[in-house]
Amino acid sequence: MTKTTIPWLDSPSEFPGTSQALDYPPGLLAASMEINADWLEASYARGIFPWYSQGEPVLWWSTSPRAVLYTAEFKLHRSLAKAIRKMQGTPGSAIRLNTAFTAVMQACAAPRPGQDGTWITDEVIAAYTVLHQRGLAHSVEYWEGDQLVGGLYCVALGKMVYGESMFATKTDASKVAFAHFVYWLKSQNVHIIDCQQATGHLISMGARTVSRKVFETEMVNSIVQPTLNWEPRELKWTYDQT
Repeated sequence: MTKTTIPWLDSPSEFPGTSQALDYPPGLLAASMEINADWLEASYARGIFPWYSQGEPVLWWSTSPRAVLYTAEFKLHRSLAKAIRKMQGTPGSAIRLNTAFTAVMQACAAPRPGQDGTWITDEVIAAYTVLHQRGLAHSVEYWEGDQLVGGLYCVALGKMVYGESMFATKTDASKVAFAHFVYWLKSQNVHIIDCQQATGHLISMGARTVSRKVFETEMVNSIVQPTLNWEPRELKWTYDQT
C-alpha cells in the first residue's frame, strides 16, 4: 500500500529516513512548526531540504530523482562566455563571495513575474542567516560598483554544496555569478552541487538527475572532506574557457 501520510516533527533529531518520503507529492518527507539553524543543519546533513508556502507548516523534502551538477560537467555556452567577457570589460564589476549574504537572500525573496509569492519569508532568511554566521551558508554576488545585480546562496557541509536560490536584476547576472562559483568550487576539488529540482536552465548548464541512493552516497563522501575556506573574497575569472 502506498504511504499517504508524513510524520509531524517536534525536534530536528526526529527526521525519519529519507526512504520514507512520499511518492506523491514526490519527495515530501515530514512537517514541523519550526524552522531555524538547528533544523537546517540537521536536515542538510541528511540530504533533506525545506520548501513550503507562507502560512503552511514547514515541509521537509527528499526528492528522487535528485538534480545535481557535477562540476566537471558544467557547460559554458557561448552566450554565457560572452556575458562573462562583458562583465570583465565593465569597470567596477566583480563577483564576490560572502560579502552580502542577507542581501542576496532578500533579493532572492523579491517578487518575480509569474509567481504569486515566495517561500523565502523573513523567518527563513533569519534561519539561514544564523547558518551563515555558523560558516555553513554562503553567498555569491555579482556587483556593479556598489549595486548588487545578481547572485545566489547555498549551504555547504565539508565539500558538499547544496545550491538554493538565484536572482538577477540584469540579464545573465545570476548565470555569470554561478559560472564563477562552479569553477572556483572545481578548483577546490568540489565534485558535486545539489540542485534539488531539474529546471531547464540548470539542465542547460550541465545538471542531470540521479537516484536518491546515488545522491546520498555522493553526499556522504563529500561531507567528510575538509571544509573549504569561505572567507570573503573576489572570485577572479582565471580560466581560458571564454
